[in-house]
Amino acid sequence: MKSRANLVRLKQFKVNEVRRQLTQLEMMIAEFDRMAAELDAQIQHEEKKSGITDTAHFAYPTFAKAARQRRDNLTNSRLDLIEQKANAEAALAEAEGELAKAEQLETRDARVREAETELRRAIVG
Repeated sequence: MKSRANLVRLKQFKVNEVRRQLTQLEMMIAEFDRMAAELDAQIQHEEKKSGITDTAHFAYPTFAKAARQRRDNLTNSRLDLIEQKANAEAALAEAEGELAKAEQLETRDARVREAETELRRAIVG
């Protein structure tokens, strides 16, 4: 019966670990959004300063090109993180379901032990 308690602790640990991963992914997504917004502001500033907004123009600012590339890379990474987050949410739902089953088994085992104890007391006493 002790193994059930260990199983519940293991499942609870897994649920907590997946929740921690989800929190980290959400923080990373927010950070990427913030960084992309900063790059957008820098791009606009460079374009305004140079007076050129056409990326194909020969005199388009090099810094703005580089900032656009970094922003695009961040956007792609953000999309990857969103996909990882969706997978983590599915894993969390599965882990919570496994935890609920383990807790039900532990509760059932506790009831059986109580019933056995009461039966022994009734027979002895």
